Amino acid sequence: MLDALQSAFPNIQFQPGTTCSWSPYHQKVTYVGNADTLTEQQSWSLLHETGHALLGHDGYTSDFSLLQLEMAAWRKARELAKQFLSSPIDEDHIQDCLDTYRDWLIKRSTCPGCSTQTLQQNNTPTYHCHNCRSTWSVTASRFCRPYRAQKNTPAAARS
Repeated sequence: MLDALQSAFPNIQFQPGTTCSWSPYHQKVTYVGNADTLTEQQSWSLLHETGHALLGHDGYTSDFSLLQLEMAAWRKARELAKQFLSSPIDEDHIQDCLDTYRDWLIKRSTCPGCSTQTLQQNNTPTYHCHNCRSTWSVTASRFCRPYRAQKNTPAAARS
């Protein structure tokens, strides 16, 4: 499959590595596994990262936009599977992968003061609770645990 991908998309570099990823800066898809003996899940991940490449994903502006990019890359991977695999990508696998992003988003957006789900503010790693008026920041990295540093919390929300 890797040879077919390289032939079909010569502008994308494919290289083995320890994690699956797309680098828009290097136009490189990194995949896990041996190119000659990719497992089914490794093939799915390779198609997903190729989907990011073909869709021109080069960053995200908010937590929710990252989830949208991930969903779009899986849609593209489904299309690619029709061309490069003998069977479709398992939908449970796709939803399990998307659940990691959904869980990450829920943890980041949950108010530490009252547990209300909130929305990110102005494409920054800052959230503001419309219920108790707490404000907190989260790390900008999508690879870190969602620590929430609370700030400017009204006294009523702390009691």
